[in-house]
Amino acid sequence: MKACILESASDVRTHPLKYTDTESPLPGSGELLVKVICCAICRTDLHVVEGDLPVRKSPLIPGHQIVGEVAGYGEGVDGFAMGDRVGIAWLNRTCGHCRFCVSGRENLCETPDFTGWTRDGGFAEHAVVPADFAYPLPADLASEHAAPLLCAGIIGYRGLKLTGIGNWAGARLGIYGFGAAGHVAIQLARFRGADVYVATRDRERHQALAVELGAAWVGDTFDIPPVKLDGSIIFAPAGEIVPPALRALDRGASLVLGGIHMSPIPEFEYGLIYGERVIRSVANNTRADGREFLEEAAKAEVKTSIRRFPLADANEALIALKSDAIRGAGVLMVE
Repeated sequence: MKACILESASDVRTHPLKYTDTESPLPGSGELLVKVICCAICRTDLHVVEGDLPVRKSPLIPGHQIVGEVAGYGEGVDGFAMGDRVGIAWLNRTCGHCRFCVSGRENLCETPDFTGWTRDGGFAEHAVVPADFAYPLPADLASEHAAPLLCAGIIGYRGLKLTGIGNWAGARLGIYGFGAAGHVAIQLARFRGADVYVATRDRERHQALAVELGAAWVGDTFDIPPVKLDGSIIFAPAGEIVPPALRALDRGASLVLGGIHMSPIPEFEYGLIYGERVIRSVANNTRADGREFLEEAAKAEVKTSIRRFPLADANEALIALKSDAIRGAGVLMVE
C-alpha cells in the first residue's frame, strides 16, 4: 500500500514524511482492517511529526482522523460488515481494567494506545483499529466532512463540556484559535444558545470564518472581549494566551486548554484565578464523548469547512496547517 512514513521527527518544512510503498497491516483478534478514504490533519499530527511529542513508535504512519470502509476483520468481531463506513479517532485502545477505565474515565487510561502516535494511523491506504473503538458513521455525512469531526470535533465537544456551558441561552463562550476544532465548537455552542467571542490572529481566513459562523465578536489573539465570559477554550498551542484569557473570564468560569501540547505558560498574578476561576486541560476523549458528539453534531447540522490535499502532499498540508493557511480543516484524500 501507499503511505506517508515518518522515520525521524523534524521541522515539517524539511519534508520528513516519505511517501512510499509499504506492507498493508493485518487485523488482529477483535480488530478491523479499514480501507482509508480520507484522513483529516490537525495540530497533534504536527506535534508528532516535528517531535514536540516524544517518539513512541518509529517508523510511524501518522494520522488519527480517519474515515474508511471495513475491508477485513480478525476473529471475534461482531457488528460490522464488509464495506461498512467507519471513523477512527485518536484514542485507539485502552486497557479496560485500570482505575480510570473502570470508573468511566478511559481518556486517562494508564496504558493507552493512540492512533498515529503509538500505532500506525491514516496517512495510508489501510489502517487497523480495535472494533470496539471504531465509530459507525451516518450515510448522509460526506467522508471528507466527517473526518475533521473525529478529533477536532470530539475534542472541541469535550472542551465545551469542561467549560460547564450546556444548553444555557445567553451564555458567553470564548474561543482562542479558530482552526479545525474552533470552527466546529462554535457551531455546537450556538446550537446550545450561547454567544461566542472569538480571538484569533488570521483576519482573512479564521476571523472571516468566525463571522460567517455567527460569532458575536471577533478580535485578534490578545484582544479583550467587550464582555466577561462564562467559559473559554484555548485551541492554539500558545501558553502566552492563558493570562489574557483569564482576564476575560467572569467569576466562577473555567478556562479549558484544548491541546495535547502547549508552549510554556508565563507567570501570572493570583488575582487572575481568584474568584473561583479554574484552569483545566483536555486529555484525550472517551468513546462516550465521541458517540455523544456525533449525535449532537447531527442535530446541530454541523458543517465543516475543508481544504483537500492528495495523500502524497501530506508534508505540504502540514506546512499549510503550521502557517495558518487552512480555512477550517485540512483533509488528505486517499481514494
